[in-house]
Amino acid sequence: MSSSTSNHYSSIVTIDDTNSKVGTPSLGDVGQPISKKGTSIPTEDGGTLHVQPFRRPGSKQLRAVVTFVPRPSRFDSSDSGAEQFRGFYTLFWIFCTLLSVKTIVYHHKETGSLLSLTFANVMSKDLFSLLLSEMVLTFTSLFAVVLVKAFKRGYVRYYWTGVVIQHVYQTIMLAAAITWTFNRQWAWVQSGYFTLRCLVLLMKIHSYLAVNGYLQEMDEKATKVEQRLRKLTNKVGGWDQAVSDARARREELEQQDTTPSETPSLIKQHSNNYFGQPPAATALRNRLQNLEVPSVLKRDLSSNSIATESSFKRAAAPSLPAVGPPSHPLVDHPDKDISSLAHELSELEAELTSSHKNKTRWPANLTWANYVDYQFLPTLVYEIEYPRTDRIRPLYVLEKTVATFGTFFLLYQYTEHYIMPFVPAPGQTTGQSFVHNLVDLALPFMICYLILFYLIFECICNGFAELSCFADREFYNDWWNSTSFDQYARKWNKPVHAFLLKHVYTSTLSYKAVGKGGAAFLTFLLSACVHELVMAVVTKKIRPYLFVLQMSQIPLIALGRVPFIKRNKILGNTVFWVGLMAGELSFLSIL
Repeated sequence: MSSSTSNHYSSIVTIDDTNSKVGTPSLGDVGQPISKKGTSIPTEDGGTLHVQPFRRPGSKQLRAVVTFVPRPSRFDSSDSGAEQFRGFYTLFWIFCTLLSVKTIVYHHKETGSLLSLTFANVMSKDLFSLLLSEMVLTFTSLFAVVLVKAFKRGYVRYYWTGVVIQHVYQTIMLAAAITWTFNRQWAWVQSGYFTLRCLVLLMKIHSYLAVNGYLQEMDEKATKVEQRLRKLTNKVGGWDQAVSDARARREELEQQDTTPSETPSLIKQHSNNYFGQPPAATALRNRLQNLEVPSVLKRDLSSNSIATESSFKRAAAPSLPAVGPPSHPLVDHPDKDISSLAHELSELEAELTSSHKNKTRWPANLTWANYVDYQFLPTLVYEIEYPRTDRIRPLYVLEKTVATFGTFFLLYQYTEHYIMPFVPAPGQTTGQSFVHNLVDLALPFMICYLILFYLIFECICNGFAELSCFADREFYNDWWNSTSFDQYARKWNKPVHAFLLKHVYTSTLSYKAVGKGGAAFLTFLLSACVHELVMAVVTKKIRPYLFVLQMSQIPLIALGRVPFIKRNKILGNTVFWVGLMAGELSFLSIL
């Protein structure tokens, strides 16, 4: 029914409206990998999106659905107060506070001090050398800017010389970082942090080089297509005459057919929303009202359960991507060869030009300032331009700062008092059985897991997003409602999921010999290897337990797709939580 196009991806999207209660889907519904043969995606409100990907002319690979649009965080206090379960969210923090007070009281009664500093001494050890090492590691990433500038000037072609240089550079960088952690003999806290920081930096560098390398090829192709187009226009009286003929042809077509030939642009709306965009349902409804929908797909928009703007404020559904650059003036030329080349050039310009406010065109983005800005943004996928907010809210920054330190204090306290006493030092034992340790650690592990998630994705990511005016705050989705592990993998860590989707899954899927299942398996394999690498650096041991646990998600995903479990969401969610807790507790076997 409509055609959806983003800078790096094109798809044919139709909406299944067999359910009369189905509302307009949002872009958040398109959150799973798309196969080459097309994928049917159920929306949250009972409908279905049928997405059929295709390659742009001259494109080497399928592009993934990774779209940046203005949207707030799910737990953002200014946008989630109307949630039905908001009280349980508040109750959780009251519970954590009471547990913290109880811990302080009992520890003071036993030792005379309010807080144990054993874990703090571990964290503060070699702090200066850790920060200096991180600065050096970040400085070495500037080589990526030098390399893309070489792409810009044509000194190096990304395919395939640039690809080889990129992977050799990233391999050396990772090997040097791991070697450095072993030479410094850091504790597990410092080793884990430095390794994770290196991996985050490598993902950012990979995306930066891969996207700009791809755009280098598109720019060269656009130049060649424009040269061919100008040669063809010389045969019909020159460029100006060709533009005049195309304009006349367009006017003739408009007079013959009053029905729009493509989805109209979004109707401009004024909104007081901080993120500056209308909800997706409202925007899409405005577009549909300007279409003559086929009778088989017609529906009464006024009677349908399409959420109003006020009701969507809670979920803050993203608006549709902004319209890209205008079509080439010769797309309606009567000569088919000229029109075809103009269409191809328009597609290439859509690849090379951002769809956001400044309409930046490659290579205008290849500046040092752009790279430094990218490093501060809480995203692992590079784009020429991102949606931005219009200002920094000081009170919001203060809120996230206080929440960061408060949440970190809770995490520290629970780790210090409820986990570390049951984790033996090297060569020692706790004096308790393994099963007894599992029982003692089950609840503290889960609470610390939830607090750590909130600390990273709600406090830190939102804080950096606010300071950098980064408007897309969907760093996670409602993973706690997951009924299978593939839902969990897509929802709990959206930045990493977007990176894997765009630069691993889709890149693998672009090879004709690899199908959807093979691409998913290779993505899981890479993720498992990286997790095992981190644990090997942290524990100084090579034990494939975490690798096996990570790969075991594949049969668990298959289990979650069993019709009996898939239909019963409560059962599916129970299986998910039990599996998650079992995996976390099995972490003890690595220590």
